[in-house]
Amino acid sequence: MVGPEDWRRWRRLRLAALEQAPEAFAERLAAWTGRGDTETRWRARLTDMPFNLVLTVDGSDAGMVSATRRDADGRITLTSLWVAPWARGLGIGDIAVQAVQAWAAERGGCDVVLSVRATNAAAIALYRRNGLVDIGRSPRDPHKRLMRCAGRTGRPDGHGE
Repeated sequence: MVGPEDWRRWRRLRLAALEQAPEAFAERLAAWTGRGDTETRWRARLTDMPFNLVLTVDGSDAGMVSATRRDADGRITLTSLWVAPWARGLGIGDIAVQAVQAWAAERGGCDVVLSVRATNAAAIALYRRNGLVDIGRSPRDPHKRLMRCAGRTGRPDGHGE
């Protein structure tokens, strides 16, 4: 896991992710560059988000993933998952998803949720392979699907069990 002291490393990966796959993220590159690109902001991001992991291959940073604290309904949201193009197909995404699931399990169970672009077949396959199921269209973005750990039920807005 990485923390606020690793902000430069996280910044490098996150900016690459936002540049290379802008459609995959709610945040935009412009929001994190220029005036938005400050050490204080990057450190705060890594402080406020309790789980931040950089994945490496042969000593090179190959991907990243984060997860939120449990919300009022007990859900942890997997977010910011990205694998560098050169590292795709090496299982980095699987390791990232499984790391979040393990972290969630340590906190009382696998109630992990996420949203994914409906056209991102590779990401959807990754999540399904790791036990998440499609629970419906995102109420916030009609172009995204919500996914959740298998065995969990609930409305697509994430409320109710």
